[in-house]
Amino acid sequence: MKLQVIVGSTRPSRNADKVVPWVLSRSALQPGFDLEVLDLRDWPLPMFGEHMGSIGDPRDPSYSDEIVRRWNRKIAEADAYVIITPEYNHSVPGELKNAIDSVFVSFAFRNKPVAAVGYSGGLGGGIRAIEHLVQIATEAEAVPLRSTVVLPFIDKAFGADGEPIDPMTEISLRILLEDLGWGARVLHDARAAGELAPGRIRARLAAAAS
Repeated sequence: MKLQVIVGSTRPSRNADKVVPWVLSRSALQPGFDLEVLDLRDWPLPMFGEHMGSIGDPRDPSYSDEIVRRWNRKIAEADAYVIITPEYNHSVPGELKNAIDSVFVSFAFRNKPVAAVGYSGGLGGGIRAIEHLVQIATEAEAVPLRSTVVLPFIDKAFGADGEPIDPMTEISLRILLEDLGWGARVLHDARAAGELAPGRIRARLAAAAS
């Protein structure tokens, strides 16, 4: 199975660069996963503007831009996701929201577990961004996990060796990865056994039939 770690900030001098190496080092130890990093700096997606007239063939969408097509195909490769997000104005960065919105028509996140690692410069530790991310992931038909990692006062969260200062931070990430591994296996097997069509498609078909 493939685990994709999505880096949700593209801001210069971002604090994500304190968090990412630690998350990757622990994720690499999780049995059963091939690890891949998707840094949104490497995916300069256009502002979301897709609609049913821009995607081409719904069975193999071309979208309005080749990078959107490649992004959808890349997301579809994974069985699970860890999203690393800061908190900007009580929510996720616009680039991260745009990247999730751009997974349009392909349902590439559908029935796959998503876990979040949040951070902020203050006491909240990114928890409000994570709460918004759960709502977004649910609408994308992913399966957000309850287990999260929150990193308050990010400037002081890691020592000079790159390791977290608070031992509970390490414990939280271990639990997150254990839950993600279990959920990925269960949902992988369930998808392999057969999936229902997305609810919005079934609703349109039922309405048309009536």
